[in-house]
Parts: sequence; structure tokens; C-alpha cells
Amino acid sequence: MSETVIPKGYRTKLNLYDTQNAIALIKATFQEALAGVLNLKRVSAPLFVDPDMGLNDNLNGVERPVRFDAPATGKNAEVVHSLAKWKRYALKRYDFHEGRGLYTDMNAIRRDETLDNLHSIYVDQWDWEKVITKEDRNRAYLERTVRSIIEAVCYTLAVVQAKYPVLDMQLCRDVTFVTSEELIKLYPDKTAKQRERLFTKEHGTVFIEKIGGVLSDGKPHDGRAPDYDDWELNGDILLYNPVLDCEFEISSMGIRVDAQSLAKQLKAANCEDRAKLHFHRALLNGELPLTIGGGIGQSRLCMIMLEKAHIGEVQSSIWDKHTIEEAEKAGVILL
Repeated sequence: MSETVIPKGYRTKLNLYDTQNAIALIKATFQEALAGVLNLKRVSAPLFVDPDMGLNDNLNGVERPVRFDAPATGKNAEVVHSLAKWKRYALKRYDFHEGRGLYTDMNAIRRDETLDNLHSIYVDQWDWEKVITKEDRNRAYLERTVRSIIEAVCYTLAVVQAKYPVLDMQLCRDVTFVTSEELIKLYPDKTAKQRERLFTKEHGTVFIEKIGGVLSDGKPHDGRAPDYDDWELNGDILLYNPVLDCEFEISSMGIRVDAQSLAKQLKAANCEDRAKLHFHRALLNGELPLTIGGGIGQSRLCMIMLEKAHIGEVQSSIWDKHTIEEAEKAGVILL
């Protein structure tokens, strides 16, 4: 069921032609800036993977991957949800060393996604992953990386606004860090999403840390698969979106599990059977590098920088009847 709502009085600031040019500018500028601040190299990545390898992202554990048979291979294939685990495997195969990493264009289909202003069944993001040392597996390193990403975002916004002066969204460069447990103490009578909204609206640019584990209210802040992020060393980057007056997630990221945290989280999530899969065996046996990584939404970044009210204004997808009707009533053109 769609939850699309176009704000009253909304009008796009860029026509279709300029929007397409601006999208290209954002993507070219940001990926170069990101590669620079994090020391990343671009690599090619798969659209689908072998489900028996355990490389696909299980997200919250309930989303169904798109699966199809490939007769020429004698196997089935799954369209990726994300490349969270594939990237770590690739760093080893491509012989990346400590302090260096990779990024790639990730395109996914999430068939069970709820449609609204921010969500589509088509997902496009920059997936990135970087080799780190054992000493880097700490909160300070995570937070330094978050600040570097925000610097790349702010630089890109300045480039785009210089070319299109009609765009004037202000972005806070200073990141406010808060844990999911601290949010409960700040807003004890609110839901997780309400806590995110209130805190992000007050602070502008936010990183919510420690997502996945059960909190003092008996629930996790949000779902997170147990086999890529370390739940004690991860989080989400959120920006305040003035067009929609809401919190706006642009990235989920974190320091990845080591053998110890993987075993602990698999047990907590009742997913210990995954330890038999190829990827998980390699990680538990110490055969994969220690890493940090995440995904940064391409359409999300374009949407907020171009001050768009719906993600369909910056990406081509398919939409339900309600979304199409709401867009038409508001004069919004979906690509």
C-alpha cells in the first residue's frame, strides 16, 4: 500500500531537462569526492549472485529476493538486495590492502518495499567497502569516516548549487552523533521513527549509532541483518529534508563483523544455520579482511539536493495507482 503524499504547494525548481543534467552532475561529482576522501577505487559488481554462496543481503530477514533460473549455468540466481557481503569478499579477491577500498554502482530490486515518497522497488546506491586494521575497529574511526562522507556530500551540494542557483537547500556540515539507546532516553514515549524525526529536525545532520541489537524497551531501533554490520559499531546517516519536513536517510553503514561478533549476532538472530554458508565459513575462519563499508543512496542524494518531493522525480521505476494519482494532482512528473 502506498503512503505517497505530495506537500501542498510543492513545485519543482528544475524542469525535466535540467533535472537530468543535474543528476549526472551529482553522480559524477559525488563519486569522485567519495573516492578521494575514503581512498576508494571503482570496481565492477554483479546484478545477481548465486544464492548458495550466502552473498546476498538478507536485509530484515523477511524481504523476498527476486530469484530466477539460469539454465546455461545449471543454477538459480538471485538479484541482489545490496552488496554488503559481496564487497568484502571482493576486497580479498582483488588484493586490496589496509587503508584502501572499493566502490561500485549497486542496482537492486526490492520487491516487497512499501512505496512512499522515499521508497521504490528499484534501489540504486554507491556501495563501498574499505580494508581496516584491528585497531581501527572502534567508534572514533567510525565517526571520522562519517564526517568524511558528509564532507563529500557538502562539496557536491556546493558544486550543484553553483550551476543551479535556484537550488538553495542548506545542509549542516557538523554531524551530531547519538546512539539508539540515547534516543530512547530523550524521547521515551515515542516510536523509533518519531525519535529519528524529532532529533534530526533539531540537529540537521545526524548519525544514529548501534542499530540491530535489542534496546532497553525490548526492541531493536531498526532491523539489521546479523552478518555484515557489527551492531555495536554501525549506524545510519540522516539529513533533515525541508521539502518533506522529515528525517531523510542517505546511508546505512558500519564497521563489519569479525568472527566473534558474527557468531554472537547469528545466535541472537536465531540464524546460526548461516554459519555453514561459504561466505560465513570464510569469515569465521579468519579468511576475509576486516572492513568498514556501507551504501549511499544515489536517488536519495539527488532527491534532497534537487529539492524534489518524490523519489520518482529522479529515478525511473513503476508505481501504484495511488502514487500516480497523487503525483498527477500535484503536477509532479514521475520519470
